[in-house]
Amino acid sequence: MVLNFKLPEEPIMPPKTEITYDDILDTAAFAAIRKDKRREISAIKRNRRIEIGPVATCYFESFETMWWQIQEMLFIEKGGDAQLADELAAYNPLIPKGQELVCTVMFEIDDEKRRRAFLGRLGGVEGTMFIRIGEMEIPGAPEDDVDRTNADGKASSVQFIHFPFTEAQIKLFRAPNAQILIGFSHSAYGHLAVMPEEMRQALSQDFIDT
Repeated sequence: MVLNFKLPEEPIMPPKTEITYDDILDTAAFAAIRKDKRREISAIKRNRRIEIGPVATCYFESFETMWWQIQEMLFIEKGGDAQLADELAAYNPLIPKGQELVCTVMFEIDDEKRRRAFLGRLGGVEGTMFIRIGEMEIPGAPEDDVDRTNADGKASSVQFIHFPFTEAQIKLFRAPNAQILIGFSHSAYGHLAVMPEEMRQALSQDFIDT
């Protein structure tokens, strides 16, 4: 008689939501793995990047992308523990905390004169970003570390946006082949992009079941 049995499946670990001192490698240890780690992070980023309109690129962040950013800054600038404290304070808020997605948005125009004029018309854009799932819309909330539009109404070329989700919205987002749009409703930049299925799958892993 043949007995059929299955080994217990490995539990799926929830994503980490904060980088600590213990997560950071010293310069020599990081240098030893830097080349291989760069390829690994590039593969992760591939399904976390989306272009919205002609000049905006959105990068959804994670523990891994922020860990890489901190390690690279330390490797290049060699500021030691004093720098590490600043980097942790700057980048930990951009790691999704389990019920949200977080992205960095860059408005990229090579010509400096055109870029200044464009950003001068883009004031308040940080408050107009959204994710739409069917009829459900999740408004973005800009990172509140500093004002991303100055007193003259000029927007920063780099924005950090949080998308807080409810349980119902997470369920909709996780549905296979859900149609998801991401975009801006700003009068000077009203553009949308359709999120690819591979990206939806990758970002679904940012949520932690409660």
